[in-house]
Amino acid sequence: MEKKCIGIDVGGTTVKIGVFGIDGKLLEKWEVPTRKEEDGKYILSDVAASVQEKLKALGIGMGEVVGAGIGVPGPVMPDGYVEVCVNLGWKDKNPQKELSQLLGIPILSGNDANVAALGEMWQGGGKGYKDIVMVTLGTGVGGGVILNEKIVAGRHGLGGEIGHIHVRDEEKEYCNCGGQGCLEQVASATGIAREARRMMAAGTEESAMRKFGDALTAKDVLDCAKTGDALANAVMETVSRYLGLVLAQVALTVDPEAFVIGGGVSKAGPFLLEGIQKYYDKYTVISENKGIITLAKLGNDAGIYGAARLVLG
Repeated sequence: MEKKCIGIDVGGTTVKIGVFGIDGKLLEKWEVPTRKEEDGKYILSDVAASVQEKLKALGIGMGEVVGAGIGVPGPVMPDGYVEVCVNLGWKDKNPQKELSQLLGIPILSGNDANVAALGEMWQGGGKGYKDIVMVTLGTGVGGGVILNEKIVAGRHGLGGEIGHIHVRDEEKEYCNCGGQGCLEQVASATGIAREARRMMAAGTEESAMRKFGDALTAKDVLDCAKTGDALANAVMETVSRYLGLVLAQVALTVDPEAFVIGGGVSKAGPFLLEGIQKYYDKYTVISENKGIITLAKLGNDAGIYGAARLVLG
């Protein structure tokens, strides 16, 4: 009887769930709606009911399940306590303990970005490495640090908050974290589009980006840059410089084997990596022997992979 494990990734719209073999093979995946009403009180009971129903349909008994992991959008303390998950309505909650009581199996939990990083190390872009740093370029900029195959969340759950490393002194607008000049303000999908609008407003240079107006997206900027659009390339030069700088700072702090770049912006592929690599190398001239930069492979499934990996030690 091959043992199984379960990965659960709680998002603001849906909860992704996967059943895995302990060898990392995904056997089944599905989603349930995230019911956030009444401060998210139904989320965990919905998950438990769905897991029980799916396992029954698959003919898998609870005795075959070694445990489940759960990734949540907020800082998680070592005992599973979550002070707040704004997107879920949770406050002063221990989802790890509650879900364990509901399912009757061991549960381990972690911040969703950290858990996604663990998933990429296990079966994704970081497979084969024990020490990786994942950087997720989406609506915001997330991160996760994995050393010796373990999540490094830090004493206060702030480990891997790469998006809020300060990079720009002259920034006047405020980040969602309350700070100014965060990496997230320039390197996220939102930040890239904002940077492009700023550059267009500052001059009259012709650019294919102008046709998109206020609807301009990061994908539009990258698509224009790939065609040789000068202004779009200027935007991506700025983005690459700050990303390369932060990766260099992280490399000189934790020295991972690999940086894994994920999130929607990473779909730009090698074009994006080449720009980052140039500045990463510029700011790490101390050594040519350093972590490589590569792309994530698991996409939206990284969270369930990493959550499942949590319970395997």
